[in-house]
Amino acid sequence: MAPARIIEGPPSPPTEFEHDTYKPTVYLLDTFHPDATKHAQNLFNAILPGTPEHANWRENAQYLLIRSSWLTAEDIASCPNLKAIGKQGVGIDKIDAAACAERGIKIFNTPGVNARAVAELVLSLATSVARDVPSINAKQQAGIRVPKEACSGLMLYQKTLGVIGMGNIGKTAAKIFRGAFEAPLIAYDPFAPADAWSDLPHTRASTLDEVTEASDVITIHVPLTKDTRNLIAYRELSMMKRNAIVINASRGGIVHESDLERALAEGLIWGAGLDCHEQEPPTKEKYSALWSQRVVSTPHIGAATAQTQMETAKAAVDFLHGFIVDGNVAK
Repeated sequence: MAPARIIEGPPSPPTEFEHDTYKPTVYLLDTFHPDATKHAQNLFNAILPGTPEHANWRENAQYLLIRSSWLTAEDIASCPNLKAIGKQGVGIDKIDAAACAERGIKIFNTPGVNARAVAELVLSLATSVARDVPSINAKQQAGIRVPKEACSGLMLYQKTLGVIGMGNIGKTAAKIFRGAFEAPLIAYDPFAPADAWSDLPHTRASTLDEVTEASDVITIHVPLTKDTRNLIAYRELSMMKRNAIVINASRGGIVHESDLERALAEGLIWGAGLDCHEQEPPTKEKYSALWSQRVVSTPHIGAATAQTQMETAKAAVDFLHGFIVDGNVAK
C-alpha cells in the first residue's frame, strides 16, 4: 500500500490521550464499505450518517472521513474544530483544499490503493474499443444479425501505449499493457522526477505532442486542474494516428468532449474509452451524439470493485488514525 499523501496544511502536534482505551471521535460523512465501517468503529468513536449526533458534525467534528461528499469553503468555515480529513480515493476535487490550507487542516487521500482496479479498467476499455465489442453486442441485442464478415477491429499486440501522468495508476497500466501486448511505452509527466519508472523500460517524452504523435493507445492519468482542463482537444486529436484509441479514466474535462465527438466523426482517430465525463453519471440526453461514434462509456467505475472499495476505505481510516494517535501516516 502506498503511503497517504498529505495534500494541504502545515504540521501540527498530534492529539494526546490520557489512556490507551480512549477513542477519538470521527464523523463519517458517507456510507463506506461495511468492513471499513467496522474498522472505523474499532479505532474511533465513529459517528455514522443517520444517527442523531451526526447532524452536529459541523460544530463538533475535529476529524472527518469522506468518500464522495462535497466539502465546500462554506462547510469548512462552519467547522471551527476541524483538524484533519481522511478521503477515500485519490481525487480531492470535491474538497476545497485552499480553504483547508488556510486553516491548517490536513487532507489524507489514498494514492496507489486503487491503481490496479483502474488500470484493469483501462485495459478493458481499450480492448473493447479496439474490437468494437459494444456496438456488435448492441446490434445483436436489438435483434440484428451481425455476420462476422461485417466486423472489423484492431490488434493491440506490440502497439505503443502512451501514458499521460506517471503516477501509480499510469505505471500500473503501463505494466499491464507491456505484459499483455509487449507494448512499447512512451510516457509524459512534467512533474515526475527524472528517474521515474527507472525499473520499467519506456521512452520519456519531453512534450505532450510526442505522446500524441507516437501512440496507438493513449491513457490519461492526471488530476483535473486549470492546466489540465481540455488537455486533449481538437489540436491534439488531429495529431494522433488514424487508428489511435484515447482512454480517459482520470477526470471528466481533461478531454474536450465536443472536440472528441468531432474528431471521431471526421475519422481522425479510431475510438475512445471514457470512464470519466463532465456530466456524471453520463446521460443519453447529453452524450447520444458522442455515443453514436466508436465510444465505450462507463460511469466512473474505475475503483468500483468490492475489494477496491474495502481497501481504499480502510486505508483512509488507517491514515487518519495514524495521524491522530501517533502524528504519523500509516504505511
